[in-house]
Amino acid sequence: MIDEIIEFNKTFVAEKGYEKYITDKYPDKKLAVLSCMDTRLTELLPAALGLKNGDAKIIKNAGGLVISAFDSAMRSLIVAIYELGVEEIMVVAHSHCGACHMSFDHFRHEMTARGVTDETLDTIEKCGIDLHHWLEGFKDTPTSVKKTVETIKTHPLVPKDIVVRGFIIDSETGRLEEIQ
Repeated sequence: MIDEIIEFNKTFVAEKGYEKYITDKYPDKKLAVLSCMDTRLTELLPAALGLKNGDAKIIKNAGGLVISAFDSAMRSLIVAIYELGVEEIMVVAHSHCGACHMSFDHFRHEMTARGVTDETLDTIEKCGIDLHHWLEGFKDTPTSVKKTVETIKTHPLVPKDIVVRGFIIDSETGRLEEIQ
């Protein structure tokens, strides 16, 4: 698949397909969106929010979560605020998310079936990585959104004038529901 993508890319560049996407690194709407990496949202999310290339910083991960105050999603938001001028943050989870009910116990079985040894997993745990926490999903989407919004709002490096709001998008229709 990667080889096919590389071939497509050569044609894309040769035919100047990139020209309609040219913008700079600063989000025109001073907006960052933290959302899930779900493939259903690849085009639906920006379309449903009315965003075009250059409008917002879109940060995606499994579940659209901030799982700790200093994880990569939070780091990206801090950079977006201080380096790129972001003034508002939308946390956008979605219906029927695969991260709902995700657990390390499931992943452990899959990992060992694909050759990751128990010794490797034990070593990671001994190094202070709690794989149960790191690979844990969530049980309730609205609660998850509230928790992520609260983590961002109360982060010691996030200025108090940054607007942070949480939503759930319907992964079929694109309808937004704000979570208070």
